[in-house]
This record gives sequence, C-alpha cells and structure tokens, in this order.
Amino acid sequence: MHRLAACTIVLMALLVGAQTWVEAQKPQPAKSTAAASTAVVNLNTATAEQLDSLPGVGAKVAARIIEYRQKNGQFRKIEDVMNVKGIGEKAFLKMKNRLAVGPTKPTSNGQ
Repeated sequence: MHRLAACTIVLMALLVGAQTWVEAQKPQPAKSTAAASTAVVNLNTATAEQLDSLPGVGAKVAARIIEYRQKNGQFRKIEDVMNVKGIGEKAFLKMKNRLAVGPTKPTSNGQ
C-alpha cells in the first residue's frame, strides 16, 4: 500500500513538472506596448531609438535617416525617406502609416 502511495506521489510530481515545462514553452507576448508599436514618428525630429521602432528599420538605417536629415535638411514629405539607402518602396509601404514630417495632430477631441 505504501508503495502505491509513493508511486502516485512520484507520478503527480512528474505531471506537475511536465505541465510547468509545457507552460514555459508557450510563446510569451511581446514586451512592447501596442501604443509604442503604432506611434507616429516624425522624420524631422525623431531620435535613432524612435526611428528604430519603425517596421523594417534597424539601428543602421535609423542612423542613415538621421545622417540624411543632417546633410539634406528636413524631409518635406514622408516619401522622401525612400531617398535614404536601405529604404525602398516595399519598406516604405510597411511604415508609411507611422510617418510624419510636420507637427502631429493632437488626439484630443476637446476642440
């Protein structure tokens, strides 16, 4: 009888351990917030970190955008970002809804 109880305890411990392992294998949600992933980025004022948050833009391309801005002045329209090496039409289409070149519109409905 004691042997059956001991086997039951060991079996339960294995099941709990297996369940814990299975839970650990499930993909975890991204740590970035939805607001951060949809925030509008002003090409003329954005930091490298803000530019890096755009889809298809990494640290190198963010640095190129800033370099382009310093050499050529402000972007006049969002499509001008395609003049930066590494940003073609395909990349532009992925990020265009998150780009701005002028003051962003207030989100308040109070006016």
